[in-house]
Amino acid sequence: MSKRDQTAPPLVGSMKAEAAAGRMLASLSPRLQVRMSGGTPTVIDGQRLDPACQLVLSLIERRGLGDELGSVGRERAILTRQSVIAGGNPDPVSEVRNLRITGGDGEIGARFYKTIERGGPHPLLVWYHGGGFVIGSLDSHDSICRALCFHAGVDVLSVDYRLAPEHQFPAGVDDARAAFTWAVENAADLGSDPTRVLVGGDSAGGNLAAVTALSTAKSLTPPPFAQLLVYPVTDMVGRIEGSGEKTRSYQLFGEGFLLTTKLMDWFGQHYVEAESVDPADPRVSPLRADDLSGLPPAIVITAGFDPLRDEGEAYADALRAAGGTAVTRRFPELIHGFANMAGVSHCAREAIVEIAGTLRAVSRA
Repeated sequence: MSKRDQTAPPLVGSMKAEAAAGRMLASLSPRLQVRMSGGTPTVIDGQRLDPACQLVLSLIERRGLGDELGSVGRERAILTRQSVIAGGNPDPVSEVRNLRITGGDGEIGARFYKTIERGGPHPLLVWYHGGGFVIGSLDSHDSICRALCFHAGVDVLSVDYRLAPEHQFPAGVDDARAAFTWAVENAADLGSDPTRVLVGGDSAGGNLAAVTALSTAKSLTPPPFAQLLVYPVTDMVGRIEGSGEKTRSYQLFGEGFLLTTKLMDWFGQHYVEAESVDPADPRVSPLRADDLSGLPPAIVITAGFDPLRDEGEAYADALRAAGGTAVTRRFPELIHGFANMAGVSHCAREAIVEIAGTLRAVSRA
């Protein structure tokens, strides 16, 4: 364990100016935000895009930031930089500790956040960050972990699972499961409640949370108390094979809304070896699992302008059809990645607080 560290990832150099500019843009009126982004509100599929998100997307397009993908290292650095800039002021927590925990093949990193709420022990949320199984880090998702810790009143263990292409499937899956097992075994030592250990994540991390719940619900005691899936990846079949029927949201929002078809294909190609991995394997595509019964209660969050919207909601429907409990909430005005945008979108910030409120209720049920 490292010494306690109360600081969030630092804003250095030009990042401070960019963060200030983001806060300024977020403070503008919705009408002015729309005007600056091109003058016409974006309305698709009966949904009106959040003006702040529309402005952010227009700035990305004007600067050509989404045109070409760079090296894996460059894309990792970009995501961390953008997330720290756009994440907003960090929510207060009691303490932060960087840890070494048991992974699927040796030790991996993790970061523990202790809630400021009195009493306890509190539930422990094991969090898997998003980033397509290729990018993302403890720093890139520091703000959402702090927000959930503060607003939901839970402790959070953020997992630095192994990433592709250096470590392809199933390395991340193995690390995710091992991290949950470690959390259950060590929750009491962390001061958390070992009987209420939850799993959660966003995007690719939502996939890992769902897969962990699926693989442990009937084999571990105790299993995950609940699962929080924020715009999760649940079906990789068409993405890996390069063919197959696409969902309506995939067709509508695969271009121009941050998470693009090109980027999803890039992630998929790095994550799995197409010739040796069945994309219908439930460890890759939990929506394809033969049996979804007996899983812990799920909170499934989707964004209206997100290509992953429909597969996330289909997974919630499948859980309910199998006799499970799934609380769903679509934020129709938001885009993929809004969990990292609290500092540039008031709507995103309000959504995060609402998600935390739902998590609070479920974790104490």
